Amino acid sequence: MLKSNSATQATAATLRFRQPTAEDGYALNQLVAASPPLDTNSVYCNLLHCTHFAETAVAAEEDGKLVGFISAHIIPAKPNTVFVWQVVVDKSQRGKGLAKKMLKEVIKRPACAEVKYMETTITPDNEASWALFRSFARDLGTELNHSIWFEKEAHFGGQHDSEALLCIGPFTQ
Repeated sequence: MLKSNSATQATAATLRFRQPTAEDGYALNQLVAASPPLDTNSVYCNLLHCTHFAETAVAAEEDGKLVGFISAHIIPAKPNTVFVWQVVVDKSQRGKGLAKKMLKEVIKRPACAEVKYMETTITPDNEASWALFRSFARDLGTELNHSIWFEKEAHFGGQHDSEALLCIGPFTQ
């Protein structure tokens, strides 16, 4: 008789994606704080991500605990483009493809029905994020273009690494 791996099945069954709520703001703040080198925001900023941008954000939850989150919004001047502000995955979930699954969840949202492009910014040395977004673009069968958008000296007063703007698309839902 074959044995099933019920522990694996149970874990997979308890992970769910949902639209965030204000009650996620503090947990999001703590998740980001526990995930260096991500830039932390105020709890208030995280509350806005969970409410004002809830339709384009994704909360990943396992057994009632926030284990992943994507903050994203439609760019007002580009209604066909969703901007991913931040991707965070709890250390217990890393290496399982959760970040890419959440990106795919973002573009499936009704609020993204007209979206054909995804943009984000990444520092040049953030290899994990580069790999994630390159893999995501490959999965969509589309291009990924990038250039430096915010420069270390000109925009951050030398206090933060430059940020490259990535543009993925066009893609279809």
